[in-house]
Amino acid sequence: MVILYILLALFVFGVMILVHELGHFTFAKIFKVAINEFSIGMGPKIFSKKLKDGVQYSLRLFPIGGFVAMEGETEESDNPNSFDKKPAYQRFIIVAAGAVVNIIVAIIIVFFLSVTSPYFGTTTIASFEGDVDAYQGLMPNDEIISVENTKVSTVDELSYAIMMNGSKPVDIMVLRDGKEHLVEDVVFPTQEKDGFVYGQMNFKVYGEKKTIGNVIKNTYHTSLSTVKMIWDSIIGLITGKFGFKQISGPVGVTGAMVDVARQGPYSFFFFVSVISMNLGIFNLLPIPALDGGTLLFTAIEMIFRKRVPKKIEDTLKLAAFALLILLVIVVSIKDVIMLII
Repeated sequence: MVILYILLALFVFGVMILVHELGHFTFAKIFKVAINEFSIGMGPKIFSKKLKDGVQYSLRLFPIGGFVAMEGETEESDNPNSFDKKPAYQRFIIVAAGAVVNIIVAIIIVFFLSVTSPYFGTTTIASFEGDVDAYQGLMPNDEIISVENTKVSTVDELSYAIMMNGSKPVDIMVLRDGKEHLVEDVVFPTQEKDGFVYGQMNFKVYGEKKTIGNVIKNTYHTSLSTVKMIWDSIIGLITGKFGFKQISGPVGVTGAMVDVARQGPYSFFFFVSVISMNLGIFNLLPIPALDGGTLLFTAIEMIFRKRVPKKIEDTLKLAAFALLILLVIVVSIKDVIMLII
């Protein structure tokens, strides 16, 4: 069964990569860019075939990436339909399309999960699971509006806000008897994992029946909460809030996906939506080795009407790519060790 879950995880990775590269591919086709190869995966070729449209379609060994090799993307070309001959705005759209499609797919998954859910959790307290006195002022039927000035509209946003802020006493704004009331220094139980302390929501909330309105509301807020979670993780890594232990590579994410798959279809597909959103947002970061780096160079060109010298751009991309591959290798080794021990 574990092997089946691993194969399922690898299949999901492959689909996410396929979707991403199809975004690039589709808009390259729309803008009539000459394409040399469309590849899913990296490394040695497992399968490759050139079709009538002149594109070499390939499946490669390692499911950790993929690419659309466009004429003139990395080399000089005299082809009038090469990537480098296209207007800057078209190149910007082509490069951004992969990440944008991943984000759209994530939102679509959340929407279908919302549609199939029988009810939604609210932010109104139904009952406590522990000692009521420990909450220092929170009461049943309080509708929680914000946690530490972070507004919450769904139970997912509420749970995440408590998780990130609840390692210390927090101020919570509630709606009680139709009036706003600030409950100060609420203490939540905590859990430590990999050296980081998380707050835990230790009360139940009321549910509400599904309507068209709250399906849209839940899709919007859940997607927004996922974006915030990913962004907080990136900022946390930059500022040192999160350490090396909190970083996971393909091996670690596969292991996590296997664990989540055992919890049922809803948890699995929600995790897939998070991966898709993560892939989209991460690729938009202004790092030379990523799509976001190319978007940055293209944006500079569009603003100043002059391209960044190709030699400088290529050098920065090569250096960043080497560092990124090194990071993936190191993190993957760490993930393997963690799985073993």
